[in-house]
Amino acid sequence: MRIAVPAEAQGTETRVAATPETVKKFIALGASVVVEKGAGLTSGISDADFEAAGASIGKNAKETAKDADIILRVRRPSEADLKAFKSGALVIATMDPYGQEAALAAMAKAGVAAFAMEFMPRITRAQVMDVLSSQANLAGYRAVVDAAAEYGRALPMMMTAAGTVPAARIFIMGVGVAGLQAIATARRIGAVVTATDVRPATKEQVESLGAKFLAVEDDEFKQAQTAGGYAKEMSKEYQAKQAELTASHIAKQDIVITTALIPGRAAPRLITSDMVMSMKAGSVIVDLAVERGGNCELAKPGEVVVTSNGVKIVGHLNVAGRLPATASQLYAKNLFAFVETMIDKKEKTLRPNWDDELVKATLLTRDGAVVHPNFQPKA
Repeated sequence: MRIAVPAEAQGTETRVAATPETVKKFIALGASVVVEKGAGLTSGISDADFEAAGASIGKNAKETAKDADIILRVRRPSEADLKAFKSGALVIATMDPYGQEAALAAMAKAGVAAFAMEFMPRITRAQVMDVLSSQANLAGYRAVVDAAAEYGRALPMMMTAAGTVPAARIFIMGVGVAGLQAIATARRIGAVVTATDVRPATKEQVESLGAKFLAVEDDEFKQAQTAGGYAKEMSKEYQAKQAELTASHIAKQDIVITTALIPGRAAPRLITSDMVMSMKAGSVIVDLAVERGGNCELAKPGEVVVTSNGVKIVGHLNVAGRLPATASQLYAKNLFAFVETMIDKKEKTLRPNWDDELVKATLLTRDGAVVHPNFQPKA
């Protein structure tokens, strides 16, 4: 059983899919592990660190992936990457498959069994495998750090001999894992925090962290959550009412952090250009949904935009990857926990249970076909 960990080719990707800790655990299960040269450098892990854990170092991506039964990645492999993978190999990564029909077809054609870690069901058994939560948690923390760096003023209230500095007012839009961590981080720093979300269950969570909840609490709001705990897309009417409520609130804020995402859809537009123009100079908006089209109308992927009225709009890509050492540590543990379920510990061989609910929920391609129900042709 051979496990390969290639380096990530995408320029903004700083994470790696294994750590010395998980390498040791894989070897204990009977696997041999090959890590591509330099794969961990941006996460603070040297080739020597991997070798000390028992891994061998591949000179390049092709050599690393040769004859591998399992390929662990952070991002979906490219068509060029797939040429080095043997047919039947398990490829496990965050696949970002929506709207990527050509990429799915390429993985099917390569004959690999491709697993999308972001499709892991949110059940108790799979909590340790939940990459969305582990990475969003870090993104929420980093969003506050980035906002504080751009804000140019102190966040907590400070009483000094020269006068009192008021606490910054921070508004969190979208209270999933990232939003909750942003609230907790902003409160620890000493800011005055308010938050909003379309899911009624989040109100209690927001208030438990010491923040104030803001939302239009009508009948649609009371039913605005899927069975899996995700936000539903709201009607145009509700969006208009919520926008009216938040518009006046945003104008008074020093920092706004947006985290709203809907699986398989473009990010909902929460902040219009008019709302941005209502904010005072020096205010900061951090858009964590910028890679999905953005919650803020004026946000630009990979840029910090300064508007004509002096508002900074932060659109960093791969925000979890801005904490690469910690992000890799958590992501690698997520992957190990999932792969472990597919290994026969007695025989020390790879033996996936294709009927396992975790496998069925995450499997995109197998035996030359796209098999996930979300990507079947519609009648």
